[in-house]
Amino acid sequence: MWPSKPIILMDGATGTELGRRGVDISLPLWSARALIDGQTILAEIHRDYLEAGADAITTATFRTHRRSLEKAGMGGRAEELTKRAVAIAVEMRDRYNRKALVLGSVAPLEDCYKPELAPAADVCDDEHGEMIGRLLAAGVDGVAIETQNNRRESLAAAKQAQDQAPGRWMISFCTKSDGPPGTLLSGEPLTDLLPMLASATAVGVNCVAAPATEAQVKLLRLLLEPSVLVSAYANVSKAGPSGEWVNTDAVDPEIYAQYAARWVNAGATIIGGCCGTRPDMIRAIAKRLGQQAAAAR
Repeated sequence: MWPSKPIILMDGATGTELGRRGVDISLPLWSARALIDGQTILAEIHRDYLEAGADAITTATFRTHRRSLEKAGMGGRAEELTKRAVAIAVEMRDRYNRKALVLGSVAPLEDCYKPELAPAADVCDDEHGEMIGRLLAAGVDGVAIETQNNRRESLAAAKQAQDQAPGRWMISFCTKSDGPPGTLLSGEPLTDLLPMLASATAVGVNCVAAPATEAQVKLLRLLLEPSVLVSAYANVSKAGPSGEWVNTDAVDPEIYAQYAARWVNAGATIIGGCCGTRPDMIRAIAKRLGQQAAAAR
C-alpha cells in the first residue's frame, strides 16, 4: 500500500484549512460543506498539500457518513457526496503527483471528543461498513480510520476495514494529551486494543497536541509488531482549562517540523498534520526530511 520510502508524508488538515480559506465549516456539516459550495477551494487544498510534498492525501469525507448528513437533513446524499469527495482528491492526485495515495477518511460516527456518544457495537459495524464500502467503490487507494476515541467503535471500524480492504487500511486514535500515554478519550487503555489491530498496515495517533505526540509514538512503537507502521499527525493547539482551544508553539511551521522529526526518531514512519496544520507545515517537514536524507548520504 505505502510508497517505498523511509518516511511517508501525509497531508495536513482539511476542515480547518477550508475554514481559513473562507468556507463555512459550521457543524453538523463541517468539511462536507465544501462538497456542496466549496469544491474549487477543496481542490486547491489537495493541490497545495501535494505540491508541498505529501505522499498521501485524505478525502474530505470526515462528515459524509449518512448519520452525520442526516443532522443537516441530507442523509440521502451520503453516497453522492462521498463519491464527489473521492473524485476531487483523485483528480488532484492524478494532476499533480500520480505516485501519491488517496486515502478515504473514516471519522467517528458522532463527536470526536465525546466518546460516550458512540453508538452500540452492532450499529458501528453496520454504519462503518457502509461508509468503507462506499469509499472503496469510489476508488480510494486505502482507508484511513481517524480520531477514534473508544474501544467498541474502533474495533467495529477496524473489522470492516480488514474485511473489505485487507492490507489497505490504517487506524489512528485520539488519546489524552495530558496524563499517561496511550489513554483514549474514553479513559480506556489503547494498549488493550493493539493485539486486535495486528492486521492494520499502520496504527497511530492524530488530533493530539503536537508536544504530547512523541510519548504516544514511543509507546506504540514499543508495543506494536515491527511489521505494523506507526503514524502520527497532530494538532497545533490543545484544550485549555475551560475547554477552549489554545495554540501551542507548534503553530509555527518550523517548530511543527521539529516536533515531526521527534516523532520519526521515536519510531513513526507516517507523519502529517491534523487540526490547524497547513500546507506550509507539510512543506517544512518535507524540507527537513530532505535535509536529513542528504546529510545521511
